[in-house]
Amino acid sequence: MRVSLSKIGAYWWCQAAGWGGNMLMNFFFAWTYNRDINAPFILRSFIIAVLGVLVTHFMRWVIMKLNMLQKPFEQQVVYFLLLTVVFSMILPFLSLSLFNLFNLFTPEQRVYSFTRLLVGSAANSFVTLLVWNLIYFIYHYVERYRMQQLDALQMQSVVKELELKTIKAHINPHFIFNSLNGIRALVDEDPARARTAITELSNILRNSMQADKQETVPFEKELAIVKDYLALEQMRFEERLVVKFDIDEDTLDQPVPPMMLQTLVENAIKHGISKNISGGEIKIISRFVNDQHELVIRNTGRLNGQINADGFGISSTQSRLKLMFGDNAGFSISDVNGNEVEAKVTMPAAV
Repeated sequence: MRVSLSKIGAYWWCQAAGWGGNMLMNFFFAWTYNRDINAPFILRSFIIAVLGVLVTHFMRWVIMKLNMLQKPFEQQVVYFLLLTVVFSMILPFLSLSLFNLFNLFTPEQRVYSFTRLLVGSAANSFVTLLVWNLIYFIYHYVERYRMQQLDALQMQSVVKELELKTIKAHINPHFIFNSLNGIRALVDEDPARARTAITELSNILRNSMQADKQETVPFEKELAIVKDYLALEQMRFEERLVVKFDIDEDTLDQPVPPMMLQTLVENAIKHGISKNISGGEIKIISRFVNDQHELVIRNTGRLNGQINADGFGISSTQSRLKLMFGDNAGFSISDVNGNEVEAKVTMPAAV
C-alpha cells in the first residue's frame, strides 16, 4: 500500500495532538481536584502519553497487516472489538510495569495488587482506545468514500472520452471511401453483389452510431458486423485477403464490448494485411479457456518489436476492458508462428 508523505505527516500530528491532549486533560483534572502535580505525576503522565503513541501505532500496524479495512463490515466489527480489548490490556500492563520499576505508584495505588490495578486501568484504556479506533476507522471510511467518488468521476470522464473516440474511429472516412468505390465498380458488373455491399456498409454505419449507447452486445451480433466489414474489405483486396473463422457456438451469446472486435480486425488489416504486397490471412477465434471467454485475432505480418500502445485500437481495448471487468480481463498482442501477429482478449465468461 502506497501512502503519501502528507498523510504520514498528518497521522503523526494527530497522534501527538491526541495523546498530548490526553496528558493535558490529566493535568487539568489533577489541578481541578487539588491533587499534587509533582515530578512522579508528570513522569507518569509522560509515560502514558509515550506508551499510548507506541501502542496505538503498533495497533495500526496490526490493522494494516491483517488488512482489516478491506474485510466485510461484520468481520470488521468483530476485529475492531477484539483489537480494542487486547490492546486495552497491553497498554496498562506496560505503563504499570514502568510505574513499578521507577516506583511511581501513589500511596493510594500501593494498597492494591498489580492485578487489581491492571483490571481497573484496563477499563479506562478500553474507553480511550475505543475512541482512537473509532476515529481511525471512521476516517478511513470517509477517505475511501471520497476516493470512490473521485474514481467514479474519473471513470465517467474516461467513458465519455472513449465514446467520442469510438464514434470518430469507427466511421473511418478511408474505409467508407474505399467501400463506396468498390460498390460503384460493382453496380454494372454485379448489381446483386452491389446491393449486398450497400446493406453491409449500412449495417456497419448503423452499429457504429449505436456503439456508445450499449455497454455490451451478444458476441453473435458483434461477429455479424465483423463479417460485413471483412466482406467489404475483400472487395478491395480480392484474393489477397483470406478470412477464416474458428468459433465455438457456445460463445455466441457471450456479452462483449460493442465494436471492440471490429476495431481489432481493422487494426489487423491496416497494420498487417495492407502492408504485405501478397496480402495475407486473418483468422478469428472465439472459445472458452478456464472459465474465460477468449477472443483471438491472428493476421499475417510481424510486429518487429514495435507496439503502438497509444494507438486507438490497443488503448481503447485496454481501457474498455479495464472499465468493464477490472482485473478479471486481459489483452495482449504478440508475434506467433514466425509470420503472424496475435491479438488476444480474455473476459470473464457469463454464466
